[in-house]
Amino acid sequence: MTVIAIAGVLLAYMTAFFILAVVRRDNSVADIAWGGGFLLVALLSLHRGVGWLPRPALLTALVALWAARLALHILRRNRGRGEDPRYAAWRREWGRWWLPRSYLQVFLLQGAILLVIAAGIIVVNTRSGPGLGALDVVGAVVVVAGLAVETVADRQLARFTRDPVNSGRILDRGLWRYSRHPNYFGEAVVWWGVWLIALSVPGGWWTAVSPLLITFLLLKVSGVPLLERLMEGRPGWAEYKTRTSIFIPLPPRRIPPA
Repeated sequence: MTVIAIAGVLLAYMTAFFILAVVRRDNSVADIAWGGGFLLVALLSLHRGVGWLPRPALLTALVALWAARLALHILRRNRGRGEDPRYAAWRREWGRWWLPRSYLQVFLLQGAILLVIAAGIIVVNTRSGPGLGALDVVGAVVVVAGLAVETVADRQLARFTRDPVNSGRILDRGLWRYSRHPNYFGEAVVWWGVWLIALSVPGGWWTAVSPLLITFLLLKVSGVPLLERLMEGRPGWAEYKTRTSIFIPLPPRRIPPA
């Protein structure tokens, strides 16, 4: 019943953000809803589950830290920019069907994906397990490491794009020297860390669906492919793409002289 209750609350939560999007004519609010939705799931599952035991408390605190960082980052990024180009393009493409398709394909679909990715959180917060152990420590370290990578990567990108001198240029310094998408890599690492914590709970192994899904989405659907298409044709992109790992940070490849 806990999962059904959480799904019902998520439905109401995403519907409220959809109404806000309609009022503001800006579907970008869906991005703000994303992080808050996970925190909502964590708090609700904690309330209906085993309570503030060490493992659920640890994981909920990590989720709160991740969600707060993400919400602040998106608010800063979107301030004064209007609707994200992705959503604006869909608004034009969908025409008169924009309203129902926005609700179904942006908000409800995102809520359903959120629920699947939050599987590890729900399992940890609703099932009793042994005391904190090595897997919890390793998992927490992995979560913090992933959070650190995406935070640093986002800040480096924000500083780079704010400088008018860099208009039209490719960021190839800092973490971006080793990965074309270090922020997405850090995001995936966070959810693999959550899964490691869930492994300490009986039956937690199956929640590998969570990091597998988010990694697949980032690499093949909504993250890397969209940005790679946007960057095609920019000066220096072809060379940067040739020498720089697409996802996992690696030393740059040497480009043989022409």
